[in-house]
Amino acid sequence: MYRRVNSGRFIGLTTFLIVVVMAVFTWVMYGMAQRVFTMTDIIQELNESIKTMVGTQVSMAKDMHDMSTSMGTMNVNIANMNKSIGSMTTNVETMNQSIGTMNKTMVGLSGAVGNMAGNMNRMTYDIGKATYALSNPMSYMWGNAFPF
Repeated sequence: MYRRVNSGRFIGLTTFLIVVVMAVFTWVMYGMAQRVFTMTDIIQELNESIKTMVGTQVSMAKDMHDMSTSMGTMNVNIANMNKSIGSMTTNVETMNQSIGTMNKTMVGLSGAVGNMAGNMNRMTYDIGKATYALSNPMSYMWGNAFPF
């Protein structure tokens, strides 16, 4: 057996099989290295995408903070506007009551103006008579049966 192990054919065949196994091993390792290289590129692209996403989220957080602040200001303004509308409602109710009072007073005022117009008519008639009497005293005195 010693001779057989040391023979040239056995050593050559064994060396050849070792080279084949090493070649297969190298080919498998090369394939794995290619996969790792591809995965590394993908991870680097993912890292860049995550960096961009983080920047976008930071910007979005700032925008949301600004929007929250604006909404708080808007809430205060709406509350003030609500108070102003309440005051305006009270003022309109007061104005409505004042207009109702004016409407009731206008009835009496219309009657008073009507009476004043009648009095003005009588006064105009009397002034006309007095003017006629002053301008034509003789005619006024003897032209009427009842001068006064």
